[in-house]
Amino acid sequence: METRILNLHAMRMYFTILAGLLGLAFGSFLNVCLSRWPAGESVVKPRSHCRSCGRTLAWWENVPLVSWVALRGRCRTCKTWIGWRYAAVELAVGGGWAFIAHRNLPADFIQIPTFMIGYQIFFGIGQMIFFWLLVFLAVLDAEHLWLPDRLTIPGIGLGALFQIVGAILIAFSPLHDVVTHADTLWYELRPALWKLLLGIAIPALLILLIRWSYWLVRRREGMGLGDAKLMAMLGAWLGLSGALLSFGFGILLGAVVGVVILLKAGRGKLGEGAAMKLPFGTFLCVGGIVSALWGQPLIDAYLRLIGF
Repeated sequence: METRILNLHAMRMYFTILAGLLGLAFGSFLNVCLSRWPAGESVVKPRSHCRSCGRTLAWWENVPLVSWVALRGRCRTCKTWIGWRYAAVELAVGGGWAFIAHRNLPADFIQIPTFMIGYQIFFGIGQMIFFWLLVFLAVLDAEHLWLPDRLTIPGIGLGALFQIVGAILIAFSPLHDVVTHADTLWYELRPALWKLLLGIAIPALLILLIRWSYWLVRRREGMGLGDAKLMAMLGAWLGLSGALLSFGFGILLGAVVGVVILLKAGRGKLGEGAAMKLPFGTFLCVGGIVSALWGQPLIDAYLRLIGF
């Protein structure tokens, strides 16, 4: 029995390490997209090269994270600083995927029904895709104040698809009443679809309402439409409560960053600091990551705090 438990723990650790290594690889590809996409370049051709001197990189200079450390963050030829972002993105995606895999893989495969193992793996894959999208959007907005429709709108569709497929899996699960025909399936899915639509619409409308109110007061744009689409994406993946938690955390993080900027600006440059554009989409993405990984415990703790 002890040997079997050790084998199960070893299997869980193996898949955790595998997910982390895959995360590093996808984080490396994400860096390529982040560097080339805003410049209108192909993410496929040419091969990876130094963006300063143009030299094509050797294979060992493309090993995620390891190459950055070995090269001390500089090009081997022209010594140009590569930047912390490359290592940070790879580490974030690799670490995030490893954490998601470890948390969603059950510690004891024997005591858990086969269906639940499959559902947990399906749910974990969805979380990995969502995490990768959020890191992508967070860095794009931080560097370029850009939340492209080519990411947010497919992100909404993917989130909705995962929610619908998850609801269908639950409806057909052995732990649930057996679905015998289409009418019964529709009866099971209708609440999930209604919840999904509210989760997408209300967060987006919240941003649009803030945007409209700011325009009435200041006669200029305060939030972009990209933020509204990002909130709809958060709602598609996390539901209404998760999206609102992401929004609250984003507001808090944005306020902290804004105060730090004003303090650094000093008295003589308070106007410049106050007029600086902040990447609110980045704060929303960080909030989305927190909500996806720890949202329900945070919501439960808050409800207990206020007496519910």
